[in-house]
Amino acid sequence: MSLIRVVSYNIHKGRSSLGHRESLNGLRLGLYGLRPDLVFLQEVQGRNDQRSMLDAQHESLAAALHLNVAYGCNAVRDRTEHGNALLSRYDILDHENQDISDHRLEQRGLLHARVRIQDRDVHCFVVHLGLFAGSRTRQISALTERISRLVPDGDPILIAGDFNDWNDRLAPLFVQQLGVVEVFANAPRSHGGDLPKLRDSVRRLSNALRGVPNAFAVQERSNQLGMDGAVCALAPPPRTFPALFPWFRLDRIYQRGFAVRSARVLRGRQWARLSDHAPLLAELELP
Repeated sequence: MSLIRVVSYNIHKGRSSLGHRESLNGLRLGLYGLRPDLVFLQEVQGRNDQRSMLDAQHESLAAALHLNVAYGCNAVRDRTEHGNALLSRYDILDHENQDISDHRLEQRGLLHARVRIQDRDVHCFVVHLGLFAGSRTRQISALTERISRLVPDGDPILIAGDFNDWNDRLAPLFVQQLGVVEVFANAPRSHGGDLPKLRDSVRRLSNALRGVPNAFAVQERSNQLGMDGAVCALAPPPRTFPALFPWFRLDRIYQRGFAVRSARVLRGRQWARLSDHAPLLAELELP
């Protein structure tokens, strides 16, 4: 049985949410300290002809973490481009980036990589869905169709990224059509799933702005989900955006075929210095 540390992170093209400062060096250190096995990254700059320090971020991060890498370009500009990336401690057998753009205003892609863990194929999907509800629904349909066509029944699946689904309306589609479960799904409500009181929120924000350490504590939910897929007392996904004062539930990690040991959202000023999203960290077991 393997214990796998999975991170999902929208890195905001290597710029901080505080003053839009360059944060790639901090991202290297932060991710290295998490000791991840699989890293699902969104808003990764594959090319930046203006600032060499921000160029080929997927390669820079993979080299620092000693991980293999697959990259899919989505949005192309005159002097820059960005997309999704998967960093993996395991061999990446193959990968493909599928264009799931729904209209001209947004360029979106679905990165599908197949990695080898314990002599088993694990299908990893890095997603960054659109800003409009209709677009997200159609993009999920494209994901569902791809999985039905290319993923054998019973193969483990990981789907992670920025879903832009703040109302959590896509979850039933995942559960019913794909048989996947969000890693925070059956976490106890007492671990922060409910809306915080306004007084507590203001106090925590004030402490964070004053630089008080751990003003936003790491939120952790021990998860008792087993291989039978039993779900009880479903909790909503955690709040991950904006990183300094998380309010919207945008980021997710869905899994099939794993047992979830723990799931955390990493909060605090130290993470807000790196991106406008807070990262997710899950520990999964592959039987």
